[in-house]
Amino acid sequence: MSLKPLPTFLLLLIMASPRIMAQSRPDKLYSMSGIGFAFPVGETSDYFKPKFSTSLGLNLGLGNHGLFLYPKVSLHAFTFNQITPDEGYNYTLQKGRATTYLLNVALGYRKIVNKWAFYGFAGAGGGFILTPQATVNSSSLQVIQNNKSNGLGIAEGGAGIEYNIGGANLFVEAGYMYGFSKIQDRTFNTVPISVGIKPNLSKLLNKLK
Repeated sequence: MSLKPLPTFLLLLIMASPRIMAQSRPDKLYSMSGIGFAFPVGETSDYFKPKFSTSLGLNLGLGNHGLFLYPKVSLHAFTFNQITPDEGYNYTLQKGRATTYLLNVALGYRKIVNKWAFYGFAGAGGGFILTPQATVNSSSLQVIQNNKSNGLGIAEGGAGIEYNIGGANLFVEAGYMYGFSKIQDRTFNTVPISVGIKPNLSKLLNKLK
């Protein structure tokens, strides 16, 4: 599946929120881009190992206090060690790569103290996780690999710290993600930790007026 609709979704959120620009708060609108790792916990560590992750999102200020809307796309990559073969397959695949395409929409609250900011959030969403499958053609000595799409709903909560560097904030964020569907007959749970930057789009848009 193409990733092109994901940035388009974030762009539509910016275009659909003109009232945000009329607020007096300093954190009206941020974009968010982070990198890090998602650490599988519980049963998830039986089949996933952390590889790397990226995340893209927005912080849209609500009202004149610290409340904000936080849509975020999580693209986590894992090393996949299959425990049991999928239906119609005879082999388990080891050291493969699984990737998540998950959208979470959360409500958060930010407290600004001088150049620092502290925030927490909680929300829900969904998407899918691609896990590899393999078949072996014994006559041609070929291994054929494809991907299985595992759809699931998620709930995610977390907290972060930001430091203002002028037109942007540097941030560190940690969360907990719970999946409502199972992969390999085991619940999906992971702890994403990321660092990155949040450019202040409201300042940029004000300059373009």
